[in-house]
Amino acid sequence: MTKIAFIYPGQGSQTIGMGESFLTDDKSRQFFTDADEALGVKLAELMLEGPQENLTLTYHAQPALLTVSAMITERLNRAGIVPDFTAGHSLGEYSALVASSVLPFEKAVDIVHKRGLFMNDAVPAGEGAMAAILGMDSEELKKVTNEVTDSTGVVQLANLNCPGQIVISGTKAGVEHACIIAKERGAKRAIPLDVSGPFHSELMRPASQALSKVLSDAFLRDAAIPVITNVTAKSETHASQFQELLVRQLYSPVLWEQSVREMIDLGVTVFVEVGPGKVLSGLVKKIDRSVQTLPVYDMESFEKAVEELSK
Repeated sequence: MTKIAFIYPGQGSQTIGMGESFLTDDKSRQFFTDADEALGVKLAELMLEGPQENLTLTYHAQPALLTVSAMITERLNRAGIVPDFTAGHSLGEYSALVASSVLPFEKAVDIVHKRGLFMNDAVPAGEGAMAAILGMDSEELKKVTNEVTDSTGVVQLANLNCPGQIVISGTKAGVEHACIIAKERGAKRAIPLDVSGPFHSELMRPASQALSKVLSDAFLRDAAIPVITNVTAKSETHASQFQELLVRQLYSPVLWEQSVREMIDLGVTVFVEVGPGKVLSGLVKKIDRSVQTLPVYDMESFEKAVEELSK
């Protein structure tokens, strides 16, 4: 029997018009309405009309991506497509928690909006940075980041995305120095990322403290569908675990490659990427080309996925 995982993209996948092709359906449209009401802002208008620079702001991008991912999940469920596991990349973990019934959508959209504000406030603009390092082993890169942290400024592994692609995060000086050293030691490329902060680094601890207070009031539930979490890359179902892991996630590496391998070990052969873009589908294929990926981001890709999964 085919085992399916729903995987959810994180910040950076947002685009103007995302989810628009689903809005002819009343239930789908309600997600946009509920998000606006939960936040007290015109998020739906921003998602559909922009401008892009406002949608890209951390505290707008996070609830926007969650809204579209939750909306598409509901459509897939209505079509009879239910996953065996869920997982999300960074912010996408909250979409996974909604899909697994750990959090109701309206509560989750409020939490990720606040999470975005906390992250935005944690490090003043221009003081933090992130960069993608291509073609370097994680252990070798960790040696580089440890050395640079001791000599220049905090920098650490942030996203272990797939073989040969690791994102580092930390102070601007630390990341710049680590990029130079990594290339000297054999990395193929070091690409600065256009992000608003040093996500998944120790510099996010102030944000994690604020987030902890919000999560403690959220009344998380046990997962109806197991979630493979960023921090452990293991299957979790207990509500008591999720609060702690979501707090740690802010300053800990996203173990994406390990998460995908864990799902494959658990028997998953089909990965349905639920939300804007195809980034995660590409990463999954780089991890294991034998599995099937089905990105679902508009009605055309939705219909194709439902047809494929209904065979």
